[in-house]
Amino acid sequence: MTFFSKAVATHSFTVREGLPYPLGATWDGLGVNFAIFSAHATKVELCLFDADAQNEIARITLPEYTDEIWHGYLPEARPGTTYGYRVHGPYEPDAGHRFNPNKLLLDPYARQLIGDLAWNPALFGYRMETGDDTTFDDRDSAPYMPRACIIDPAFTWGRQLHLQIPWENTIIYELHVKGFTKLHPAVPEPLRGSYMGLTSPAVLDYLRKLGITAVELLPVHGFVDDSYLLEKGLSNYWGYNTLAFFAPERRYAAHPAFAFSEFKEMVNRFHGAGIEVIMDVVYNHTPEGNEKGPTLSFKGIDNASYYRLAPDRRYYINDTGTGNTVNLSNGRVLQLVTDSLRYWAQDMHVDGFRFDLATILARETHGFDAEGRFLDACRQDPVLSRCKLIAEPWDCGPGGYQVGQFVPGWAEWNDRYRDTVRSFWRGDNGRLPELASRLTASADLFNRRGRKPWASVNFVTAHDGFTLHDLVQFNDKNNEANGEDNRDGHENNLSGNYGHEGPTQDPAIRRTRYRQMRNILATLLLSRGTPMMLAGDELARSQRGNNNAYCQDNEVSWLDWTGADSDAIALQAFTRRLIALRRALPMLRRGRFLTGATDEDFGVKDLSWINPSGREMTDAHWADQNAKCFGVLLDGRAQETGIRRIGSDVTILLIVNAHHDDVDFSLPPAPGNIEWTVLVDTVEPERSFGHTSRFDTQTRMAGRSLLLLMARPDPKESHREAQRSFEYVMDILSAFSP
Repeated sequence: MTFFSKAVATHSFTVREGLPYPLGATWDGLGVNFAIFSAHATKVELCLFDADAQNEIARITLPEYTDEIWHGYLPEARPGTTYGYRVHGPYEPDAGHRFNPNKLLLDPYARQLIGDLAWNPALFGYRMETGDDTTFDDRDSAPYMPRACIIDPAFTWGRQLHLQIPWENTIIYELHVKGFTKLHPAVPEPLRGSYMGLTSPAVLDYLRKLGITAVELLPVHGFVDDSYLLEKGLSNYWGYNTLAFFAPERRYAAHPAFAFSEFKEMVNRFHGAGIEVIMDVVYNHTPEGNEKGPTLSFKGIDNASYYRLAPDRRYYINDTGTGNTVNLSNGRVLQLVTDSLRYWAQDMHVDGFRFDLATILARETHGFDAEGRFLDACRQDPVLSRCKLIAEPWDCGPGGYQVGQFVPGWAEWNDRYRDTVRSFWRGDNGRLPELASRLTASADLFNRRGRKPWASVNFVTAHDGFTLHDLVQFNDKNNEANGEDNRDGHENNLSGNYGHEGPTQDPAIRRTRYRQMRNILATLLLSRGTPMMLAGDELARSQRGNNNAYCQDNEVSWLDWTGADSDAIALQAFTRRLIALRRALPMLRRGRFLTGATDEDFGVKDLSWINPSGREMTDAHWADQNAKCFGVLLDGRAQETGIRRIGSDVTILLIVNAHHDDVDFSLPPAPGNIEWTVLVDTVEPERSFGHTSRFDTQTRMAGRSLLLLMARPDPKESHREAQRSFEYVMDILSAFSP
């Protein structure tokens, strides 16, 4: 059956045919062109609202239908005009169609939102009270829906465009727009928790001095709060519930009506500080849920096209775990996503994207396909192929775990790195072989098809899970505040409390915890690959043991800038020094995978694994389940690029000991050098760097400790370039002298 609703227009507007492109509402300086895709609709009505965006003042039938695009042009429409759609067609859930013109629908291409979603039974296309989604609801949802607002996209960018920082030099810092500045005392109070708050001089200066090169923002597309969270007095803090793929989230704007311009200003200021902006984007699902969910946009525009439906077309394929899965096998839906990405890259000057549940985007009807439409579209696109593209390479569906399987040009979150580093430093047995791979950019996963070490995005903590501080403070999660009786969140956190569950003033336990935090940060920032830090880890930020704070828009999640004690401040200084060292040591960032093979032309081995006796590891050492101490020697003379020439970087030796006891370690020789110089010591982080040791000297590796050593070149044997590299690193270190 097809149902119609009665129009309530009070104003008349001139309407022309317009064009079927571009999709969305486009102001051309004279009027606005409206275009929306629906393959199965029978009629599309454009609804215009008054200046307060409250009352519907006109319903205009789009006059033309071209290539499954409904379109029309309004000469009298202007920026600031608010609108929505009502789409007519069959309401036949068993056939996959859920048209209901009583429901006001948000334009998928909306650039700016006005108003917030208010949960009400009228938002549902069926009679929600019955629980039967085959019924039909004739209540008007307009009073409860946000409106789309037409914008004038003009903005003066100045000279800062795209920084194009090379991948191998990238250090990512994942942060939440609101949580990062909500409690920042140096940010003006009206700007705290906003895009503009991130542009404050104190914030930009902090990030610049920390040394990171890119911020990765948790979702900032327009999103909605789940009704069940609101009922519990909570909210969708992380924002993984996108409703508007082109609109910046209004709640992060100091002035919500100008969210899009404030976002641009934020990006511009970050670029001026030499920092790139990466967006965490959620194209895999929408807030419309399954057959029992509301009708807000896609479901009412063309449910059968926008979503992957089960063989019984009434139901949805749920590879996301959220009720629905966006159907990128449909060409127009694929266009929507790529248009959105290009908009943020070109119009908003964003530098890259991290794709939530990215395996979903690469699914075809037969499952994950590395040569599928979406990945092919990105690879050939002249704009998107130059952006930083980062996959979260898993989803909840069959065959959803695909770490290492994405195509060249993509980086991937490496959860194998996270789990290995956590378990190694916790002291678990048998972790040496896998740790060796993770320290060297996980070649077992990524060294194929010409991919580079940067393809492995190394992380130990992220928004989802324990913070670094909580990782060494809690054996068990404490998620009671989420209102689910502590059932939510990961159970296997690979964490430890080192003698006491939760906070303590016991000095021995605190020393161990802070040493473990230094060990983990040093491992992350001294590993090859692309490091990603969680904001606040450098200040020992705690979430009170909550490892799933997605609904905690409060002090649990906000970064406490004034609560850092002397230990936390020292940890921040240690992190800054680590980042500076990473940027100063090319051997940690070279764009080639290490092989461990000897280059016969130069007589150089780029990588050697060293056991505590100072000799190379043997199969017996690797197989020893109790072994927890070893070193990795990176020879600076190794070939730098594909051009056949000997390298001139400094040689470095990283030693790790996850035993709780001390281990005697003999320092191996480094050809062409005369002695070792300590760069990092997690036991004595402030006092020991710059200390020198002769080759073959036996050093005592304290329990749970890490050392980074740099070889001093022999002036008689080494190139002058190597000596200059050594002096440069020492100059960097001197800037951090206590």
